[in-house]
This record gives sequence, C-alpha cells and structure tokens, in this order.
Amino acid sequence: MKRIRVILVLFAIGFLAFLTGCKNLCTTSEVSETSEIIDLNHGKSAPLSFVFDFEKGACYNHPLMAVWAEDANGKYIETFFVSQSIGKGVFNKVTGGGEKWLPGPARRPAALPYWAHKRGVVESDGLYIPTPETAMSDAISGATPENNFRLIATPVIPNFPRIFHLLLEINQSWDWNNYWTNSKYSDEPEYKTSSQPSVVYSVFINMDNATVKYYLNPIGHGHYSGKTGELFTDLSTLTTALKIAKRITVTVRK
Repeated sequence: MKRIRVILVLFAIGFLAFLTGCKNLCTTSEVSETSEIIDLNHGKSAPLSFVFDFEKGACYNHPLMAVWAEDANGKYIETFFVSQSIGKGVFNKVTGGGEKWLPGPARRPAALPYWAHKRGVVESDGLYIPTPETAMSDAISGATPENNFRLIATPVIPNFPRIFHLLLEINQSWDWNNYWTNSKYSDEPEYKTSSQPSVVYSVFINMDNATVKYYLNPIGHGHYSGKTGELFTDLSTLTTALKIAKRITVTVRK
C-alpha cells in the first residue's frame, strides 16, 4: 500500500511538471517591445493601404499566421501576409540530423486551415497549402516576427471593394491545455502539430464611414486537424491560444 502511495505521489509530481512545461510557453512580463516593421509597400505610396499593428500577448512564442481580405459575403479576395513556413512549404526544424533539427519540406494542414480553405488552392495531394514547388511569392510571405510588429500592405487587385472583412488566423504548436490534450485525437497525426486549434480574428470595414482605426476580435477557431475550412465559433475550450495576441488593430489609409 505504501508503495502504491509513493507511485501516486511521483505520478502527481510528474503531471504537475508537465503542466508547468506547458505554461512555459507563456510569460507574465508586460514589458512593451519596439515593433518590427514589415512594409510590403517597400516605402512606396499607394491610394489604399492597410496598417496592421500586432501587440503580442503573454503566450506569443513563434506562432504561424496569415492575414487576408474577404468581401462582404465572405468570399476570399487576397492574402496580404503568410508565415513563410506555410507559404513556402518549408520549415526550419523538420528533419533530424543526428542531434540536430534541420530545415526541410513539410506540410501542416492544421496550422491555418480557415485561411487555406478560403484561399481555395488545392494541391495535387489534396491539401490546401502550398508546396515548395508552388510556393507563394516572397512579396507576401516572410518569417514570423519575434516581437510586436506593424504590417503595411496594399491590395493588389483592382477595384478593391469599399465594404469588406480583414482577417488574421494564428496558431502555435505544442500549445496544449486540459481540453486539447496531446492524446485527444491519437489517430490524427496532424492534430499533434497544432495542439489548440488556430484562432481567427476579424473586423468588418465600410470605407464610406468615418472610422479610420479598427480592432480585430476573435470570431472562432479552425478545424483541429485541418480537414475542413469550417469556422467553429465556440471559443470556450481555448485558453493560452487566446493569449498569443494581446491586441490587433488596423488603420485604413486612403
């Protein structure tokens, strides 16, 4: 009996250590950091541009993200920015070389499934994300910023609508919680690359109004393994995933 109690105590200690490890993705620091600038206009003036200001939250730790526009009916218009790991189909740490992780091609359909399905480009393997052979342009794909950042983007398509939605989807690997555990979908390998599913932020913009600055708010999450482009509006099971971003605003310059 004494031996059983010892085993239970050791199990409890190990479990607490696991939870603590999960929480290490987050920090209690509230120190504001200088924003990185991602100027997709390269300093050029434009008749219409969007300035996204992203303030990272306490649980920001090298997430993947995409920023895009949809019309008033939710139809995809264009992508302004996507993390290069998704946009190029190549991750910095994929293949093991001895004790080292090396860059290599990888597909992560669970990372940003809402954006991917909205974009609607199906590759030869049936996935909705680019391959190294069909990589997205350098003009809209880049490394995920390490700090707060400002993204300056200009629509490419002509006759951009005056009423539209701007969206941002964000996801962070290994971000488990008590609901989204690493054993929840044991038969879904893509789920394990996502943990808590992606969070989708959105704002509705009518350029006929006087408002210039808008706030993006969470409207739902993506599919846990990326099988569909469904938006799940119940966010009650998400915890640290909602703390990756602290505040996201966009200013319309016209």
